[in-house]
Amino acid sequence: MLRFSSRLFRRAVSSRHLSNVHAHPPEHAVISAFDLFSIGVGPSSSHTVGPMRAAKIFITDLKDLNLLEKVHTVKINLYGSLAATVQPVNPIISHHTPQAILLGLEGSDPETIDTGTIPSRYSDILQNKSLFLAGHHRISYDMDRDMVWRWDQVLKTHPNGMRFSCFAENGDLLATNEYFSVGGGFVVNEKTKVDENLFYKGVDKKTVHGARLHQSHSLSEPESQLPPTEDQEESSAKTSAVDSEQPPYPFDTGSSLLALTKKHNMTIAQIVHDNEKHFGYTDEEIRDKILRIWQVMDDCIRTGVSTSERTLPGRLGLRRRAPMLYKRLMRGFYPGVGAPEMPAISGWSQEVIKGPKQHHQQQTPEPDSIREEASHASERPESTTTHGASSSRMGHKVATVGRLPKVTGSFDHAILPMPPRRTVIPAMDFLSCYAIAVNEVNASGGRIVTSPTNGAAGVVPAVLKYIVEFVSDDPEKSIHTFLLTAAAVGMLFKRGSTISAAEGGCQAEVGGWTYCHFNLIFNDLMPMMLVACSMASAGFAACMGASPETVLQAAEIGIEHNLGLTCDPIDGLVQVPCIERNSLGAVKAVTAAQLSMASDGVYSVTLDEAIEAMRLTAADMSVKYKETSLSGLATSVKIPLTVPAW
Repeated sequence: MLRFSSRLFRRAVSSRHLSNVHAHPPEHAVISAFDLFSIGVGPSSSHTVGPMRAAKIFITDLKDLNLLEKVHTVKINLYGSLAATVQPVNPIISHHTPQAILLGLEGSDPETIDTGTIPSRYSDILQNKSLFLAGHHRISYDMDRDMVWRWDQVLKTHPNGMRFSCFAENGDLLATNEYFSVGGGFVVNEKTKVDENLFYKGVDKKTVHGARLHQSHSLSEPESQLPPTEDQEESSAKTSAVDSEQPPYPFDTGSSLLALTKKHNMTIAQIVHDNEKHFGYTDEEIRDKILRIWQVMDDCIRTGVSTSERTLPGRLGLRRRAPMLYKRLMRGFYPGVGAPEMPAISGWSQEVIKGPKQHHQQQTPEPDSIREEASHASERPESTTTHGASSSRMGHKVATVGRLPKVTGSFDHAILPMPPRRTVIPAMDFLSCYAIAVNEVNASGGRIVTSPTNGAAGVVPAVLKYIVEFVSDDPEKSIHTFLLTAAAVGMLFKRGSTISAAEGGCQAEVGGWTYCHFNLIFNDLMPMMLVACSMASAGFAACMGASPETVLQAAEIGIEHNLGLTCDPIDGLVQVPCIERNSLGAVKAVTAAQLSMASDGVYSVTLDEAIEAMRLTAADMSVKYKETSLSGLATSVKIPLTVPAW
């Protein structure tokens, strides 16, 4: 049955692909950086954050229409990739889509929900077979009866479709709506494409600035082709002055962004900062929101390296590695983890945010103390250097290994075997540890920042953390520069390629995004890894003082060498190969930035050309490699079936 359904699923998706390849691009790429970087929960922005947000929008609309108290039954249909990556036998260990939808219907929001309560609340819903709509109205709910997985059917707008319907006690249909989770936590449907732009993630449209509504660049077709609704006309009248204006510095390509920086003598971060004011934010609000995003990223790393849990949820039984890696580095920055004497990171001052560079300087004795140490050295007995003893070096005791390491290979050979050794490469070790920490938190359903999605959420925080701890002399300035620059690159990808792995594979996540109306991929991992690597490369180069041209070249290198990356999560979980890919993506990002800064402005491929190449690659890629777990590692790796396969 699964094989037959998979064929139907691939056929349904393929029939939608080419019809949308030539969709009209938006007028400009500018969206709010705070829609690009949004706070949510793991493990997937398209399969967890988006569905929870969609359910919250649906239940909010029911309240506004005074229908909530009349609801007796709610039916939920999941289509395409949303259904393909959920295990009906045991949905709790999949992408958490059922949990997200049901808790969204109960009124929870991805940014504010207590992640520690999600498993228990979901279990209560299943056990008691009841749902507390919007936290006010309790109805009966049976998962087996009221939620349907249609992996053999794809709705026309996007592979990640869902339909919510509610019925009265007599069986009459009260309301129904379709939503599409297009990646990065963004939600859209036929109604919201008109009066709530594709890039706006809020639920209550009455509480947001007018510039975040009615943006023509959010439509897959020209706005004139779509009749305005009453709400749209009313809101348009109230905010006509705002809606008639574009952002102060609109751009739609890397070349137009570069031209703006040259014309106005501004950095990319400054361009994005001033565009944020168009969305109603003040300088102080922009600063606070950026620092809030970084605080969540940093807390996520802290949680990942300090957790006492040994394995990740799911039948893979994957062992957590971030705590072990961090302790092995032995130069931790969080209290009680690795180096308990280190101060806590509790603020944004230079004195508090300290990294191994500063810590090493504090630990290193001054020249006078070194000479004093040397003068007393002759008075002390010589330290032994045999195995099992300890030696003293600059006042620090170094414990030696109690036994010889095992050497593999023959000693009776012209090429003698190499003895085992461990080397520490700080950049790679810390980048890998940070990225793995974030994605292990994500895989366990913890608090996360979509950057640009959850599946690729480890790259940007890891690189930024490395800058703050190892490189920067002004952490707060670096945080602003990095995130705003990375956001500009993310906007270009969202316009020109795809942000969803279900649309573009993992290339769209770790390497780059794709304009979501192309409907080319499947939602969270492959394209996003490309995008995240590209965004982090640009942010790193900007923090190193590189020119805007060099920054965009760093972004290009970051995506170029990720093109074609598939999204084939084993068992449908955002764990293997997703977690390690984030680690490699972070290392690649720094390498790409270093290459761009060493190139002296000499390059052959522009960022715009690379984004177009990614779009074409996504269009040609088989649906089997777009977050459907239908091929690649997902089928070649055999899983111990402790739970019946679906």
